[in-house]
Amino acid sequence: MKIDWASIGSVFGVSLAFTVGLVVLFTLGVNGLARREKAAAEGGSATLAVTGAYVCFAACAAAVAYGILLIVSKS
Repeated sequence: MKIDWASIGSVFGVSLAFTVGLVVLFTLGVNGLARREKAAAEGGSATLAVTGAYVCFAACAAAVAYGILLIVSKS
């Protein structure tokens, strides 16, 4: 039995990069919602921050849905 270590390393690297990217995207969304709370406390509006937060959350949901689609289509 021969193990292809290069392929395992490649899969590990890609999955690590996408995981970190997804966490960063979700964090940006939470940060956008926090800015809305701060702006509301100060009497302002943070429309751009809220819109960005919703875009980040939608991108996270799309990435998760695509991953599930990849898993389901292989079986």
